[in-house]
Amino acid sequence: MTIHLYNTLSRQTEPLITREPGKVAMYVCGPTPYDYPHLGNARPAVVFDVVRRYLEYSGFEVTYVTNFTDIEDKIIKRSNEQGMDWRALAERFIAVYFEEMDSLNVKRATVYPRATENIEEIISLVSALVERGVAYVVGGDVYFEVRKFNTYGELSNRKLDEMESGARVEVSEIKRDPLDFVLWKAAKPGEPSWDSPWGPGRPGWHIECSAMSLKYLGAGFDIHGGGQDLIFPHHENEIAQSEAAMDGDASLFARYWMHNGFVTVNREKMSKSLGNFFVVRDILEKYPAEVVRYFLTATHYRSPIDFSDQALDQAQSAYERLKLGVFNMRRVVSAGRQSETPNPEASSALRALLATAEADFRAAMDDDFNTPRAIAVLFTLVGEANKLTGDPTFVPDAQALKALSDAGGQVLLFAAVLGIPLEIEAKAEDSLVEPLMALLLDLRAQARKDKNFALADTIRTRLTELGVVLEDTPAGTVWRRK
Repeated sequence: MTIHLYNTLSRQTEPLITREPGKVAMYVCGPTPYDYPHLGNARPAVVFDVVRRYLEYSGFEVTYVTNFTDIEDKIIKRSNEQGMDWRALAERFIAVYFEEMDSLNVKRATVYPRATENIEEIISLVSALVERGVAYVVGGDVYFEVRKFNTYGELSNRKLDEMESGARVEVSEIKRDPLDFVLWKAAKPGEPSWDSPWGPGRPGWHIECSAMSLKYLGAGFDIHGGGQDLIFPHHENEIAQSEAAMDGDASLFARYWMHNGFVTVNREKMSKSLGNFFVVRDILEKYPAEVVRYFLTATHYRSPIDFSDQALDQAQSAYERLKLGVFNMRRVVSAGRQSETPNPEASSALRALLATAEADFRAAMDDDFNTPRAIAVLFTLVGEANKLTGDPTFVPDAQALKALSDAGGQVLLFAAVLGIPLEIEAKAEDSLVEPLMALLLDLRAQARKDKNFALADTIRTRLTELGVVLEDTPAGTVWRRK
């Protein structure tokens, strides 16, 4: 099958046809490092990490670029408030970002360009726009003249005459039109600046992403990603300034535009401005990182995801069911006990699921990276395997052991594609688990034979308290984790 994805620009689901066969060039807008990342910052990192992982699983060579806006009004304001050099502030929170995204199992990008390291490319792009007559200089500031770009508003599905100056459009009396946006900002006293043909200053927010994506990926790269809040004005402005500089249509800049849904709290968008945000570091103090990763992955990327302790508790319960299912499969396989009497009917349903598991997983992910459907494939495998491992009368034959082994491997593989770690970390003492459990079961069996039922019951009770369930079967006592 072919991967299909929803393109915000066309508002349709389209087949992925890359610029170069077998390769994907991908740019995802990164953070402004002035504070601790909140869950709304983490969602696009996780979403597009899943996209990248699946593309690589599908055989594509992926070049993944995500930027740091390491000079911006918020950085300057925060550094002044804290009496800290703006560079040191940015470096501090870039390090925090890496630490927390590493915790969430986000793979490192191919390149992490920074605005301050690409001033030359930014100035060159602004100069091209001025030379083409679509940008103008006012007192050291440079503005893009929106009404000179005929398709402005196409990405966000807005009409120029219906747009209003306000919340996400910078207002200035010196602009020719309220919709015009800044490309280069003239330096203010005490602010960091760089020399330019228009005097000392620094780049506007939008221009940096155009300059860096074109530098590292070239025109017509495959996927441009980010949160829905970036559609307007950031991505709309990126298209305008990039296409105007290239004299082309929207396909010349980026082929597909992908946007993840908001993280909400009580159905209201999570944001620092609303004061309803939750920083990742605080969430990770309460919930394991793999549970937070599962929570962010279990909802389709284009849908909103509502944050609450209850939602994370549910995610933790679901995650633990998957992890426990894998553990029980591996426990039965590693024990090596099997019936000498073939019983293919016992595992036939699991083997039937295995025959279609990869096709079902791929069908889900090929359909606009439908992670809920993909995760459902994992639960279906685990559920059928649990019927075997949880049946007190079941003693596996060779076919059943092979099916359980394959099912465990498939679940781990698919989970890895989603970036959800299910593998139980191997420890030196793990090799003692099976022989110690065998010893305890032998001791309990002997106690029952000696009619020492108090000791037998104590062994069962203490193991139950430790999360181990004992089940007496005609073939002997078996154990499993809850």
